Amino acid sequence: MSKTSREFARSLRRTAPASETKLWQELRGRRCGGFKFRRQYIIDQYVVDFACVSAKLVVEVDGPTHEGREDYDAERTRHIESRGYRVIRFTNGEVLDETDAVVEGIYAELNI
Repeated sequence: MSKTSREFARSLRRTAPASETKLWQELRGRRCGGFKFRRQYIIDQYVVDFACVSAKLVVEVDGPTHEGREDYDAERTRHIESRGYRVIRFTNGEVLDETDAVVEGIYAELNI
């Protein structure tokens, strides 16, 4: 992990959109079924929004910056999955408007 990767991850944490901040409040401190999540976690050259390393689960929150980047996101997902992780995605709107359902979906994935 390079210094620039760590610095980039830190800057993402400082400038997180409201949806990521809201979801982090639900996941931090083992609040989701006792599972520990990391925020802006680095997997090889990629920084993922949230990761539960013990369950090998990555949670991505997609906002407007992902529009038009479907090919990049698909390649990124393939790479992360090649490292043994499962990747699930939610939109900003889902996280902001249906937080309980999103957390329930994450919890269900943790218990597969």
